[in-house]
Formats: sequence, C-alpha cells, structure tokens
Amino acid sequence: MIAFTLPTAEYSSPAVTIQKDSLFSAQLHRAVELTVLLPPGYGQAGKQFPVLYLNDGQDVERLHLADILTELYWESRIDPIIVVGIHANQERLQEYGTAAQADYKGRGAKAGSYAQFVLNELIPYVERTLSAKPGPANTTVAGFSLGGLSALDLAWAHPARFGKVGVFSGSLWWRKKAYEDGYDDHNDRIMHVLIRRDTQKPALKFWFEVGTNDETSDRNGNGVIDAIDDTLDLMHELDTKGYRRDSDYRYVEVPGGRHNQETWSKVMPDFLIWAFGR
Repeated sequence: MIAFTLPTAEYSSPAVTIQKDSLFSAQLHRAVELTVLLPPGYGQAGKQFPVLYLNDGQDVERLHLADILTELYWESRIDPIIVVGIHANQERLQEYGTAAQADYKGRGAKAGSYAQFVLNELIPYVERTLSAKPGPANTTVAGFSLGGLSALDLAWAHPARFGKVGVFSGSLWWRKKAYEDGYDDHNDRIMHVLIRRDTQKPALKFWFEVGTNDETSDRNGNGVIDAIDDTLDLMHELDTKGYRRDSDYRYVEVPGGRHNQETWSKVMPDFLIWAFGR
C-alpha cells in the first residue's frame, strides 16, 4: 500500500478546483447532486482529461480527496484527471446493487435505472460539458461498500464504457437468499454468479480493498472475516476466467482497516496511482 500523509492545507486546496453541480435524471426521477474536482491546468485549449466516476460522491470532503489529489499532482505521481462524485440520497439501498437482480430483501430494485442514468445521462452530460477524454481507456468507476458493488456491476456489464474499476470494502456478500433459507456461498452471492456465468471476459482492470477490521462476521467459521472471504472468492472467479493478479487486478488488504471513510481515504492514493499513475 502506498504510504501517504495528508497535507495540513484546508480541504479547498488551490491546486484542485471543486465545483458543485446537479443533473436531473429522467431514469431516477430526481435531481442528482454532483461534486466535480478539476485538475490543475484544466481549461487549457484542446486539453482533455480521463474521468473517475465515484459513487457516494457526498463523501468527497470526508475522504480529503482534493488534498490527496493535490499532493499526488505535486509529486507527479498521477496524471491530471476529472473526478465526478455522484451523490447518493435516501434511495441508496435501492439504486446501488446489481442491475440484473435485487438481493433477497428486494434491495437494489432501482440498480438498473441507476446504471441507465450513469450510462445514458451522466456520462454524455460530462463529456458534453467538461473537457473529458472519452472511451473506456479513459473512464474509471469506483465506489465504497454497496457503492463499490455498484461500481463493479457497472463496469462488468458495460466494458465498452469503463476500462477500470475500484472496489473499496465492496458489499460482495450481496445475496439472493437469506442464511436461514438454505443460503450457499457458491450459488447465492449474486456478483460472483454473474461473473462465473458470463461467457465473455471483458477487457477490464480491477482494484480491490478490504480492511482486516471491516467487520467481525465469519459465517463459515474459518477465522477469516466475510468481507475478506467474499473478495478473495470473487478474485478466484476472475482467476478462473483467465484474469491474473497484479497484471489484471490488484488486491490491497489494510491491517486494522475499518469500514469507514478514514480507511478509504488512507488507501485512496494507492488506488489513484494504480488507475492513473505516471
């Protein structure tokens, strides 16, 4: 993991321009708030930048993302990028998830609509109004917890739109059966099954993070928390399809890391250097 110390500057760093925006979505029947971070040098004639679409964009400030980006720019660790933070609201449990199937409680019922919002409303809007470099090689999606699952589902289902995906503490337990209803790891974790049954091998790169204190649950009693088990098992599905660790995907396990913005902020430089490093 990349070592990084946050600068003492205020959140609104002079090197990164922070804009607030809003886009009404016909798919979601609501206005979606956006936090957009523009790099130094933005606005130069003819210059375009890769884009990172970030679920749970309302947490951009808690993640100290502007300060992290500024430090990485100053150190010439990453290329300049545009970050589009997509704010979630009270419908988060319905809009995030897997578009192909809701979970056993019916959560994620609007994940298909959310995907259509991102693909058909948000990305065209960003590419029309900002100096965004188009194409999957220049388009990355990432998220945290359930937003991480959503990001993975978006990228897997639409590799013509995304080239890389970052999954911070992803809710890869997302399942179609309750434990008491005959749940089985192999058959009932929705994202694992979607990847296993897909006959295609999308041209994607993956980055996964889990903290060793992400949770305490250990449903199979093997001494490994479920968050780690679920992530390792999903990477095994990728292995089976022919993806290779380090060349096609990266796994970062954070000792003592928790399921919170502080841990995700700590590991954010590693993700950004992996996705946009020089």
